[in-house]
Amino acid sequence: MNLVLFDLDNTLLAGDSDYEWGQFLIAKGAVDGPHYEAKNKAFYEDYKTGRLDIYAFLAFALHPLATHTRAQLDAWHAEYMETHVKPMITQTARDLVNKRLDDADLVAIITATNSFVTAPIAREFGIPYLIATDPEEIDGRFTGEVAGTPCFREGKVARLERFLEAHGTHLDRLGSSWFYSDSHNDLPLLEKVQHPIAVDPDTVLHAHALAKNWPVISLRGDQHA
Repeated sequence: MNLVLFDLDNTLLAGDSDYEWGQFLIAKGAVDGPHYEAKNKAFYEDYKTGRLDIYAFLAFALHPLATHTRAQLDAWHAEYMETHVKPMITQTARDLVNKRLDDADLVAIITATNSFVTAPIAREFGIPYLIATDPEEIDGRFTGEVAGTPCFREGKVARLERFLEAHGTHLDRLGSSWFYSDSHNDLPLLEKVQHPIAVDPDTVLHAHALAKNWPVISLRGDQHA
């Protein structure tokens, strides 16, 4: 069995879906604009520099899900897909996904961004599996809490192991495994797969990839799907 994993933000997307969802909520007046924007930017900088407190971030990011109805959130998300997400998808990214869907047994997006934000994006790419941070949901409403292990850093490895167990296999038993990512935050999982691939990497991952002779590719381009 062959496994292909894609990180989402700044890998398949030419941007960050979590950050852009926050900016969308600000534009909608769904959150306190100046305060939320400052916190959104601060957490994003912490992520890029490897200092992110994932639980503090999730308390911030998941709170708006608990303060609006699911119907309202779904309506906003449909608009957000058109205005923010689709412009971040290049044809190069779509072409790579389609190629890997044709030649791999299991293809999944694995992302720290919560599954409410990312599930429709996975569907847009036609990727059948999503491993993401799960917001807790009770009786059809989000609580603002995280359910289970956040899919971040070592948590991505733990979440992948559970995913593979559910499919009757393990990383060590796979024929081949690939992981495409832009971020040094994903080094714990990149070091576990047989074929780590750096995609438009940050400076830390770029240096690490060069030292390890990992492939470095770009999915950026002028043409959007």
